[in-house]
Amino acid sequence: MSTQQMTQGNSTSSVLGRRLGGELAKLRIAAGLTQGHAAKTLTASTTKVAKMEGGWVSMRAPDIHALCELYGVRDPHVVGGLLELARIDRERRKAKGWWDDYNMPGVMQEYVALESAATTIMAWQPAFIPGLLQTPEYVRGLREDPAAKVAKGPGPDEEFIAARLARRRRLTDEPPLSLRVVIYEAVLRNFPGGTTTARGQLEELARMADLPSVSLRIFPFSAGTHPGLVGSFNVLSFAEPGAMDVVYLEAPFIQRWVEGGETAADYAELFESIAARSLDERESVSFLQQLRKRL
Repeated sequence: MSTQQMTQGNSTSSVLGRRLGGELAKLRIAAGLTQGHAAKTLTASTTKVAKMEGGWVSMRAPDIHALCELYGVRDPHVVGGLLELARIDRERRKAKGWWDDYNMPGVMQEYVALESAATTIMAWQPAFIPGLLQTPEYVRGLREDPAAKVAKGPGPDEEFIAARLARRRRLTDEPPLSLRVVIYEAVLRNFPGGTTTARGQLEELARMADLPSVSLRIFPFSAGTHPGLVGSFNVLSFAEPGAMDVVYLEAPFIQRWVEGGETAADYAELFESIAARSLDERESVSFLQQLRKRL
């Protein structure tokens, strides 16, 4: 779903709300029932049910239990996943996080809020160093490059850099965010800001790869081509990986969320296929160190 579809009047349709609503709508349709049936069970209007399925309103645990009972869904794994997603969505809607103190575009603010709630992120990046691993010099170089104005974003450079660095707290928080990253070799041979930026960023990648919460791999030129070269994507998991994943896609002038279960699973599978063809973690760190020595 595009960022333009996130607001309607004074209401906000959240990513997790849409993911949850989509799952419930799928279960309802599979049971051969209408929104009217759901409304009767909840003693609510069909309009409210439509808003629930569209992610426009948060959902309470009793409503989810009632709908699962109506739809014949009794698998505790499925019900538990829906309940957990609803809980996180409720918390995200009412929480004020550190990101509210920074000038970010709406889609990035929503992404960072979800990043703070995620348990695992699988990130494939064929063009840039992933945001959580960028050095201040790398960020500054991107923002100063006239050809990379897409990365400029709002706000002063130092404020933008401070916000970028603040995101790293999730990698050392308790419990830490589990970050699995695969970076295309081309990213490591094309640095904004020249040799100084390159040395610092390569050293930082090797250092971050040493964190228990970070798995970093390099996809070398020798591994050939694959569909992921079309663009970057991040798969965010909020409970058990695969249970309720959402995917963030980014391209010049476009950011999109993929909230459908099957499509999100396709991206998770694509990530695993990319990772399987990449250098392993030890080889990747060695690759980074060798690149730095040649600078």
